[in-house]
Amino acid sequence: MQRIKAVVTYDGTLFSGYQIQPGMRTVQLEIDKALVKMHKDKEIFSVASGRTDSGVHATGQVIHFDTPLTLPMERWKLALNVLLPTDIRIVNVEDVGEDFHARYSATGKTYEYKWSYSEVHSPFERNFSVHLGRSAPDIEAMREAAEHLIGTHDFTSFCSSKTATTNKVRTVRQLAIEKQGDYLVMTIEGNGFLYNMVRSIAGMLLVVGNGWKTPGEVKQILESRSRKANVKTAPAHGLYLKKVSYGD
Repeated sequence: MQRIKAVVTYDGTLFSGYQIQPGMRTVQLEIDKALVKMHKDKEIFSVASGRTDSGVHATGQVIHFDTPLTLPMERWKLALNVLLPTDIRIVNVEDVGEDFHARYSATGKTYEYKWSYSEVHSPFERNFSVHLGRSAPDIEAMREAAEHLIGTHDFTSFCSSKTATTNKVRTVRQLAIEKQGDYLVMTIEGNGFLYNMVRSIAGMLLVVGNGWKTPGEVKQILESRSRKANVKTAPAHGLYLKKVSYGD
């Protein structure tokens, strides 16, 4: 058996998230269906670095799967893209050792969140960024608030009540807010993220940018370690899984 690592990009708009769910269209379901076809109906299961929610996009999701087939790497990419729906694409494939695991070997993840400054939100953009409308957020205030979230903290206040993980300590290595053309982009990188943590941080920073809370209040919310804290979760369609890191 050979272990294959693949980088996957997808438009999350029409998926009920990444992970397989009964009766639902998911990214994993479509990938595994393509693998089964390639292996002539033999069950082959992919493993991802982690799941993404309904509506969330990815430019750098990573998966692995084991296969008895021996094909050149470029053939794997071509064959899978022929079989996959057009809202999923394999962008890179490589042979890895059996000790590689898409989830457990990961040392970090990078996400982006995009807001649009456009006066009129284009219908072609509506599923890929969140419209700011008439508001022009205070970017410096957002950056000041972000400083409180960088480092190793208990992020209980910034995760969903559905989070099953007991240990809610995570390390945020980078959290940047930048204007890029017609977009305001939050980039966050860390060793791992809790359920809805990135969207909760994005929502909270925009609240600060709109003047509804101060950067100091974000520090207080973080230190409260309470899911009852008034943290707004940003919409899913502005979020992108950009990169999964493995020792780099």
